[in-house]
Amino acid sequence: MHAYRSQTCADLTKANVGETVRLSGWVHRIRDHGGVLFIDLRDTYGMTQLICDPDSPAFAAVEKLRSEWCVRIDGEVKARDASLVNPKLPTGEIEVFVRDMEVLGSAAELPLMVFGDQEYPEETRLRYRYLDLRREKMQANMHLRSDMVSSIRRRMWDKGFREYQTPIITASSPEGARDFLVPSRLHPGKFYALPQAPQQFKQLIMVSGFDKYFQIAPCFRDEDPRADRSPTDFYQLDLEMSFVEQQDVFDTIQPVMQGVFEEFGGGKKVDSEWPQISYRDAAKWYGSDKPDLRNPIKMQDTSEHFKGSGFAIFAKLLEQDGTEIRAIPAPTGGSRKFCDRMNAFAQKEGLPGMGYIFWRDQGEGMEAAGPLAKNIGPERTEAIRQQLGLGVGDAAFFLGGKPKAFEAVAGRARNVIGEELGLTDKDRFAFCWIVDFPIYEKDDESGKIDFEHNPFSMPQGGMDALNGDPLEVLGYQYDLACNGYELVSGAIRNHKPEIMFKAFEIAGYGKDEVEKRFGGMVNAFQYGAPPHGGCAAGIDRMVMLLAEEQNIREVIMFPMNQRAEDLMMNAPSEPMSEQLMELNLRVIPQD
Repeated sequence: MHAYRSQTCADLTKANVGETVRLSGWVHRIRDHGGVLFIDLRDTYGMTQLICDPDSPAFAAVEKLRSEWCVRIDGEVKARDASLVNPKLPTGEIEVFVRDMEVLGSAAELPLMVFGDQEYPEETRLRYRYLDLRREKMQANMHLRSDMVSSIRRRMWDKGFREYQTPIITASSPEGARDFLVPSRLHPGKFYALPQAPQQFKQLIMVSGFDKYFQIAPCFRDEDPRADRSPTDFYQLDLEMSFVEQQDVFDTIQPVMQGVFEEFGGGKKVDSEWPQISYRDAAKWYGSDKPDLRNPIKMQDTSEHFKGSGFAIFAKLLEQDGTEIRAIPAPTGGSRKFCDRMNAFAQKEGLPGMGYIFWRDQGEGMEAAGPLAKNIGPERTEAIRQQLGLGVGDAAFFLGGKPKAFEAVAGRARNVIGEELGLTDKDRFAFCWIVDFPIYEKDDESGKIDFEHNPFSMPQGGMDALNGDPLEVLGYQYDLACNGYELVSGAIRNHKPEIMFKAFEIAGYGKDEVEKRFGGMVNAFQYGAPPHGGCAAGIDRMVMLLAEEQNIREVIMFPMNQRAEDLMMNAPSEPMSEQLMELNLRVIPQD
C-alpha cells in the first residue's frame, strides 16, 4: 500500500465497503457521541467520515486529535445506516472504522478556524493565509481560478494561437501607472522595471512575424488598491494578432470569454449579443465607460425642457456653455419615500441634492409631484414624462452641469436605483464593447492638449485625422465591460512611425523624446511592421465575477493588503546593508 493513501477523501463509495484503505488529510471536525468518536477527514478533493470506538487499537491516539492536525489513517470501509446517509457528500454512504493512525503534522492553537463560516479580520486572514486557504470557499475559489486558466489556454490554442513568454525584467514603460523599479548591480545608478504589461514586447512579436500570440501574463503596477484591483501585481490573458481590424479582435475574443463564462458561470445566462457602444454614448446613457447592462435604465438629455423654465437653478445653468440636464428614469420608483432616499444618496456623494419628479394616480388622472414639477409646470413635466416613457408609479431624477463633473455620480445613482427597485437582473452576465475612445483631451485651465486614452492606438482616419481638430480624433481602442466591471482592454495599434510621431507631437512630445522613451518599438516599426491589434483580459477580475465575490483578494492565492503589504512574508522589508552596498544604493531616512 502507498505510504500515505490508497484513495483520496472523495473517492470512497458503497462499492468499497469491506475494503481496507489508507487516507491522509486534515482533521476537519471531531464529534464525541458517548465515547464513540466521529472525525471528518478532509483533503483538497473532499471529505470522509471516520469512526473510532474503544475497540479500536488506535482509540487512545485518536482521542488526542485536534482540529487541523494532519494525519494518516488505516481502516475498514463500512456502510452507514440508511438513516445516517449524507446525500450532500460523494462519500456520504460510507464511513471508515479507524484501525491505525499516524500523526503527520500536529497543529498549534489556531488563530482562525477552518471549519464553519466565521468571519475574521482581513489582517488575520492574510497573516495566516495558508490556514485561510484551507477553508471550503477559498479552496473552491482557487480551484475555479486554476480551471478557468486551463480552459482559456485550451480555447486559445484551438483558435490557432501559440503561447510565448515575454521578459519580467525590462525597461520602464508608461502604461498609466507607476513602475516597480529594480536596481542593477552591474550598472550602478541604473534601474530595470517590472513590466506593467507585455505591451511593447507583444507588438514586437508581431513585427517578428509570429502572427498570433497569447500569454497568461503577470503584470506589475504600483497602484492604489481598490476592491477590484490588486495594488502590486495581477494576471491577464494577453493576446495580439497581425493583419486584423477591430472587428477581427472582437470575433476572436468573444467566443473565448463567452465560453469561459458559460462553463464556469454556475448556470447564469450569458448574453450572446454584445452591443458596441461609443465611449461618449456610454458616458451619456450610463455615466460610466464600464456600464452594467443588467440594469435597463438609460439616462437621457432633458435640457430642452428646462431652458427658460421656472426652475431657476437649471435654467441659469443651461445659459453656460457645455452644460446639460440629464434625467435618470426610475420605473416603479414613484414614491416620496424613495425619492427622499435618493436625494440623501446625492448628498452623501457631495451634491446639494438631486431634483426629482414622480407620477401618481389621483383617481381622476395622473399627477406629477415633486418640487421640479411645481416649478416647470404641467406642459414641460408631461413632455419629460413622454420622452422618458414613464407612467403612474414611476419617477425621474435630474442632475445638471458640465457632464464630466456629474456623470460619475449620475452613473452611481443609476446603479443604486436599479438595485433598490429590483430592476437589475442578478442572474445574468451582460457584456458590451465600449468603442470610439477619444485620443486627446484639453485641460480647461491651461488649454493644453494631452492624451486622454492610449497614445499607441491607431487614430481612426490615420494621418488625415491628425490634421484636424485633436478633440475630434477617435482611436481604434476598445474595452469590454461586464456587469459593471472592465474585463478587457485593447486597441488596433499605431504601427506607422510617421503617424506615431505626429500623434505625440500634437500632445507636445517631440520626436527625440519619443525615440528616447520608445526607441525599441519605433526602430522596429521601420522594418516592415504589419498592421496589428489585440487586447488583454483581467484574469483576477474574471474569477471575481464568476465566484460572485466583491473583493479581488478573495480570488488571489497570496494577495497584499490594502497598504500593499504581505503580512505573511513580511514584505516589503528593509534590505541588509550588504545588499545596499552591492547595489550602490543608500536609503535616505524619512522625517
